[in-house]
Amino acid sequence: MVWTGVLTLGIVAYQLVVTDLINDRVQSEARQVLDNDLANRRDGLASPVAVTVPPETTGTTQAADIETIDFHPEEPVEEGEALGAIRIPSIDVDWVLFGGVLPATLNQGPGHMPWTPLPGQPGNAVISGHRTTYGAPFFDLDQLAAGDVIEVETAIGLHTYTVRDTIIVTATDVWVTDPKPGAWLTLTTCHPKFSAAQRLIVRAELTEGPNLDYAAFLFETQFRDVS
Repeated sequence: MVWTGVLTLGIVAYQLVVTDLINDRVQSEARQVLDNDLANRRDGLASPVAVTVPPETTGTTQAADIETIDFHPEEPVEEGEALGAIRIPSIDVDWVLFGGVLPATLNQGPGHMPWTPLPGQPGNAVISGHRTTYGAPFFDLDQLAAGDVIEVETAIGLHTYTVRDTIIVTATDVWVTDPKPGAWLTLTTCHPKFSAAQRLIVRAELTEGPNLDYAAFLFETQFRDVS
């Protein structure tokens, strides 16, 4: 029984202490090369797509009345590759963000679900992160409140989101990753702390960024089509 207790304590110490030390090194190394990686990806970006915004009035339209807005596309990165950075000033989060959500990737830092749009793109971008162990990037995610700011930097620029609400769901409530009109960021992590019984979900809306006008245009277009 004594040796079982020692082994159990050793496992707990490894999960809570050693994995944090491992992650510190991984994040430090990733941060050192992130700026160069972003610069290289910016060089390979496709040119912005000029999207024509139709006038809201009917009848004869002069060329000067027709507006265009730029859409900035961006390709996803490979699983485990650095995608950018995520910063949440109110809870002191400043982490390198990776592509993918496999366990090995999340052990490096927060990961973007590859079947959802990239942050800064129209739709519902989803990022997952550990609540405990491996640096626990989302340890204090429950402290976020409506109005708090989340910043995500990718190759096309800085995307600023404003938190709208926080909810608790079951581990099987995958609907939180479903598409949404407009441009949204969904953060997911385990809940409560030191348990994987539920999921803590933070939902934030894009309020500044290269694709803000394009996302608003798409939303208005879809809303008009539905109504």
